[in-house]
Amino acid sequence: MLKIDSHHHFWKYDAVEYGWIGESMRTLRRDFLPAHLHRALDEGGIEQAISVQARQTLQETDWLLELAAKDSRIAAVVGWVPLASAQLDPALQALASQPKLKAVRHVLQDEPANQLMDHADFNRGIARLHHYGLRYDLLIFERHLSQAIAFVDRHPNQIFILDHVAKPNIAKHVMEPWRTKIGELAKRQNVYCKISGMVTESEWANWKTTDLTPYLDTVLQAFGPARLMYGSDWPVMLVASSYGRWSKLIGAYLSRLSEAEQTRIWGATAKEAYQIP
Repeated sequence: MLKIDSHHHFWKYDAVEYGWIGESMRTLRRDFLPAHLHRALDEGGIEQAISVQARQTLQETDWLLELAAKDSRIAAVVGWVPLASAQLDPALQALASQPKLKAVRHVLQDEPANQLMDHADFNRGIARLHHYGLRYDLLIFERHLSQAIAFVDRHPNQIFILDHVAKPNIAKHVMEPWRTKIGELAKRQNVYCKISGMVTESEWANWKTTDLTPYLDTVLQAFGPARLMYGSDWPVMLVASSYGRWSKLIGAYLSRLSEAEQTRIWGATAKEAYQIP
């Protein structure tokens, strides 16, 4: 079966551009480029990956697309565009010829009071994505789930892909209200979910597979294999796990499922959600 990592990042490290990489994450203060990605994918037995924006600039979007155009293992790009700007359509038109641009994302989790999801200009921008055949990656913390549900309901014709299972508090083993709200969000059939970014929400040095299992069980029940996809959040996840350890954990967890269900989560769901040829 085809295996796709639906969520990874590239960067050329710069202390100003990547100020969010704090002292506790100092091992990430270096470049992460396609050659490094290939080694990680090989470690996990993964064929392809989807590159996701890490900076909110059109320059980074262009750079990711340049990398993807030269690399057959990069199946798609989730870029950034100025969704709340009057310059959105010109930006999208300039990118329209790029076949590997499949989605866009804004780092909503960092917005003050997270007001952007309710902002008229931002919602106007989201409504334009369907015209260009683009998906939207939804990056939030669990505390934003109620707001995210209302946000998704404003755009019933837009495909959304939830990153990192909405970042529950795995480190403290907190299930509610995340479990109830993730179930409510999953009722929206236009929402997919990435099994990614979970180890960095746990205790980095001390997490165990059993810490993650209740959260995996919850999203499997809520979304089903047809709307779940494997992801890593490499290289961010390296602060808590090797790539091989993470992919083996997911492989062991999925082994209870049928071959068809495993095929969906490992790659087929990502191909469908991002319209990868």
